[in-house]
Amino acid sequence: MLLFANVFLILCAYYFIKPLREGWIAVSDIGGLTKMEVKAYSSFGQSLLFIPVVWFYGRLADRWRRSALITRSTIFCISNLAVFWAIQPGFFIENLPYSGIVFYLWVGMFGVFMVAQFWAFAADLFTKEHGHRLFPLIAIGATAGAASGSWITSVLVDSGLLGAEWLLMVAMIPLTASIALSKISDRRKPVHIVRTEAAPEPDFENLGRSAISIVFSSRFLIAVAVITLLLSWVNTNGENLLFRVVQEFLTRNALQEGITTSEALLIFTRDGTTAFYGDFYFWVNIIALILQAFVASRLLKFGGFGVLLLTMPVVALISYTAMAFVPVLAIVKVMKVAENSTDYSINNTARNVLWLPVSAEMKYKGKPTIDSLFVRIGDGIAALTVLIGVQFLALSTQSFFVLNVALVLIWIAFAFVVIREHRRLPEIRD
Repeated sequence: MLLFANVFLILCAYYFIKPLREGWIAVSDIGGLTKMEVKAYSSFGQSLLFIPVVWFYGRLADRWRRSALITRSTIFCISNLAVFWAIQPGFFIENLPYSGIVFYLWVGMFGVFMVAQFWAFAADLFTKEHGHRLFPLIAIGATAGAASGSWITSVLVDSGLLGAEWLLMVAMIPLTASIALSKISDRRKPVHIVRTEAAPEPDFENLGRSAISIVFSSRFLIAVAVITLLLSWVNTNGENLLFRVVQEFLTRNALQEGITTSEALLIFTRDGTTAFYGDFYFWVNIIALILQAFVASRLLKFGGFGVLLLTMPVVALISYTAMAFVPVLAIVKVMKVAENSTDYSINNTARNVLWLPVSAEMKYKGKPTIDSLFVRIGDGIAALTVLIGVQFLALSTQSFFVLNVALVLIWIAFAFVVIREHRRLPEIRD
């Protein structure tokens, strides 16, 4: 229960912060760029920033003990929150240039490393046998924390009980509590869990030189790489378009309410965006939890891997077709909730099942390459799509949705290739 509570607090804090990220980037004006462009280019910059940050964090992990690493990294994040709280727009400073972009990049790093750090810590406490039994319960704590944080954010901002500028201070409370829980868990490691000798590490020598060639040596891996790229491209396009529709909606509302001064418009846009995304993430996490608990395993059992893999692109096709015909905020929100919740649950299960019958070489070299490189390529193409679509083609929101429909159709075609090649793979059993 300590780990359940720990991950609940971490995800709750993250979802106090994440909606504010969208609100802050919404008021970060860069000359000559639309709001959607600022968000799209920041997302791509976030992908590039992962590379040096991963390297630096790895060095720290080698140098510090487990407990010290968790404590120091979490305290560092809390201190960063204090700095961002002080410089956020409409508070002490009206709008510090580029601060929203810096905060956007920081939240991306925070979300990945705080969660990854927790799961690494949890995995280090248990044997494989105990982990298989306990991790599903702990994962429920993560989803519950995410949903709770999103809901609390939406309620606080919508009701006016707390301004969006105070969310960062609120997030410090569960993060501080998580440090205490980590220390208690580290000291109270169950005595009945006996450490087994670690399995031999796969040979990663020459990984960077051979991984790409392994991917392109197999029709199965090529098809997996393509659908991974398309998933990233389509989903990132969708996130950018959702942001655009939200900003257009808030702009119209501001005009109707007679909000014209720069300071009032900044606060209205920031708080409105933050409240919207708080509610949006709440529904995504709640529905993802339901799908994971009651649908994913049944789809796999009764429909098999093929049905599981095709569920995500079919949902995306229905969603973007609806958005293309009726590009209004209510429809876009519902369809994006459906897409994202399916991705976080059913499609996440499909991605794990996909690698079960492949060789160790494919798992240890092909999978990391596809999961990192091709996702980043998809993010980069999505940013390029925004650049060309906005600056050169002046595409409407509806036209962007139509483009996504075309991309999803290509995605479905390659998904059938993956299913066919997956059936041909010999199952490798250790």
